[in-house]
Amino acid sequence: MKRCIMLLSFIAQLFSGKAQKADFSKYPAYKGTDLGLTYSESKSIFRIWSPTAEEAALLIYSDGDDGSAYNSRNVMQKSSDGTWLATLSGDKKGSFYAFRVKINGKWLNEVPDPYAKAVGVNGKRAMIIDLKETNPANWIKDKSPVFKNPTDAVLYELHVRDASISPTSGIKNKGKFLGLTERGTTNTEGLATGLDHIKELGVTHVHILPLYDFNSVDETKPDAKYNWGYDPLNYNVPEGSYSTNPYDGVTRIKEFKQLVKTFHDNGLRVVMDVVYNHTALTETSNFNQLVPGYYYRQTKDGIFSNATACGNETASERPMFRKFMLESMLYWVKEYHIDGFRVDLMGVHDIETMNIISGELHKIKPDILIYGEGWTAGASPLPDSLRAIKANASKLDRIAVFSDDIRDGIKGSVFEHKDKGFASGKKGVEENIKFGIVASCKHPQVDYSKVNYSKAPYSAQPYSTVTYCECHDNHVLWDKLAISAKEATAEERMEMHKLALSIVLTSQGISFLHAGTEFFRSKKGVENSYESADSINAIDWSLKSLHQNDFAYVKALIKMRKEHPAFRLKSAKQIAASIKFLDGYSEGIIAYTIDGTSVEDKWKKILVVLNGSGNEKTMVAQPGNYHVFVAGNMISNVIGGKEGYWRLEPYSCNIFYIKD
Repeated sequence: MKRCIMLLSFIAQLFSGKAQKADFSKYPAYKGTDLGLTYSESKSIFRIWSPTAEEAALLIYSDGDDGSAYNSRNVMQKSSDGTWLATLSGDKKGSFYAFRVKINGKWLNEVPDPYAKAVGVNGKRAMIIDLKETNPANWIKDKSPVFKNPTDAVLYELHVRDASISPTSGIKNKGKFLGLTERGTTNTEGLATGLDHIKELGVTHVHILPLYDFNSVDETKPDAKYNWGYDPLNYNVPEGSYSTNPYDGVTRIKEFKQLVKTFHDNGLRVVMDVVYNHTALTETSNFNQLVPGYYYRQTKDGIFSNATACGNETASERPMFRKFMLESMLYWVKEYHIDGFRVDLMGVHDIETMNIISGELHKIKPDILIYGEGWTAGASPLPDSLRAIKANASKLDRIAVFSDDIRDGIKGSVFEHKDKGFASGKKGVEENIKFGIVASCKHPQVDYSKVNYSKAPYSAQPYSTVTYCECHDNHVLWDKLAISAKEATAEERMEMHKLALSIVLTSQGISFLHAGTEFFRSKKGVENSYESADSINAIDWSLKSLHQNDFAYVKALIKMRKEHPAFRLKSAKQIAASIKFLDGYSEGIIAYTIDGTSVEDKWKKILVVLNGSGNEKTMVAQPGNYHVFVAGNMISNVIGGKEGYWRLEPYSCNIFYIKD
C-alpha cells in the first residue's frame, strides 16, 4: 500500500481539518434494497440516504459531462429511515442525474449517488440506463468454469492496460477491456499473447487490478496518464478509460461483461480487485456530500483517521457502509458474474462485516473466492481484535489472507531493498519457507519462534492462505533480485527467480502469480509503478520469445499442481499428517515429502528438495523407486551425481515421485 502514500501524499494536508462531530449510532439504518435508481420504461425512482439533510434535490442533465446546466431540478420527498425519494414518470433512459442535499442551512456539492450503476465521462454524473441493454450476446447462458476447492486456484494478477498496451502485444484494442477478449494475438515471433497466452499458461483465475470507476485518469484523455486505480470514485461502475466510449454509460458495462464472458468461455474465472477501505476523495466524496462524516472513521480528536495512508479510512462497522459493501459485492456477482474478490487492505475492515459478506456471497455462489491483504498501512481507531488482519485469519469465514511471511522469506523484505531471501542465498530463513509450505497452518516440524513475522500459525485451514512472492506492490521479483543479488550473474538470477516461483507453486494454500513473471517481467527498477508510464508498466511480450524454456517450466509446474491433489491439500489435518520435513541438511536446503496416498494422488509419494544456496549440493539418494520430474529448475527424467547421491544445482528446485 505504499502506492497510496505516493498517490495521495497531498491528502493529509488537504483534509487535516476535523470531520463532522456526530453521534452516528443514532442515525437510522435503511433496510431496503432500492437505494440509487430503480428504472423502468414507465418511471424512474430515485432514493438516497441522507438522514441529516433538511432538503434534497434531484438534478437531471442531458449529458454526462459536468460543464452543462441541468435540465430540471426536482424536489425530493423525505421518506423512511433517513432516505429521500423522487419519482419521474416516463422513460428517462439516456438522461444523466446527480443529487444535492442541504445540511445546516448549506447546500453541499452535487454528486452522483454512491449506488450509481452507470455514469458519464469521468463519473461526475450518473446515467439512467436499462441494464438489460448492456448484456452481450448469449450473456444469459454465461457460466463460470467448474471450480471445486479454493486450494485448486492458481491466481494470475493482471492490469487491463498492462496486458495489451505494448506494441509487442499484437492486440488491436490496446488498453481496453476488449483487448483481453481478442483471440489469436501474437508477438512478432508468433507466440501467443493476451488471452491466448493466459489460457496457454494454465492458470485458473485472472485477478484484475481495479476495474471499477477510479478517479486518477481523465477518461477524455485515457492515454495521457497511467494509474493502477486504487482511488475509487464510483464503486459499482466499470472504469471508462478501459472502454471504447467513456461518454456512454452502456458501452463500458457491455464491454466488461464481454470480457467476463470471453474468459469464462476459455476456462478462466475472473477475480475483481476491490478497494472499499478508502475513497479517492474525502470531504467532497459521493458519500461525504450526502452524509458528512458518517462513512469514515475519526480519531478521538475528530480528525479523519488514516489507516490506509490515503487520507481516510471507511467505517465498515457502521450499518450503512456495511450495507453498501455487501450490496456492492452482491451486485458485481449477480450482474457481472464475478467469481471472486481480492480485498485491498482488508485489515481496515472489521471481521463481522467481512464474515457477513462472505456468508451472503457464498449463498449465491458457493465456489466464490475471497481473499485480501491482512494488514493496514497505519494505525486505526478500530481495535486489532475486531479487524480482519492476518493474526485473525482463523476467525474469518472462508476468506484467505496473503502470506507476507513466505513472500519475504523467499525474496527478502520488500521494505529493505538489499535484503535477500531463501531463493537468493540468504541463510537462516528456512523456517519462513517451511511455514509457507504448510500454508501458515499448524505443523509439528515448524519452529514458529524462527518465523519472520508470525510466531504462531494463523490459518486454521490451507484455503485461508494465499502463497505468493510478488504482486503489483513493491519491486517485481526480477527487479528485487537485480537489486539484492546484484553480484550474481543474470543466469544465476534467473535460477533464483525460477526457484522462487517453484516454491510458490509447490507450497500448500492458494497460489498467486504476478502477470509476466513467467518470463522475467521487469519494471526497470521502479518500485511502485502506480503512475509510471507504459514504458515501465506494459508487459513486454517479446520477453516470452527470449525465455520460452522458462515459460514452459512455469507452465509445467502449474499443470503439475492442477493434476496432483497432494499439492492442494484441503485441510490442516491433512497437511500435518502428509507433509514430513527431512532433517540433517545444511542451511540453504529444505527437503520434504508429501504422502499422496491420502488424497488418491497417482504420485504415491512426492519428494521436494529446494537448494537456496549458491553452491552445488548433494544428497543421499532416498530409498524407493523415485522418478524425476524436476531437476535443477528443469523438467527432466534424469538426475546426475555419483552413485547413491543426487546432485542439487545452485538455487534449484528438484521434484521426485514414486508412482508404484
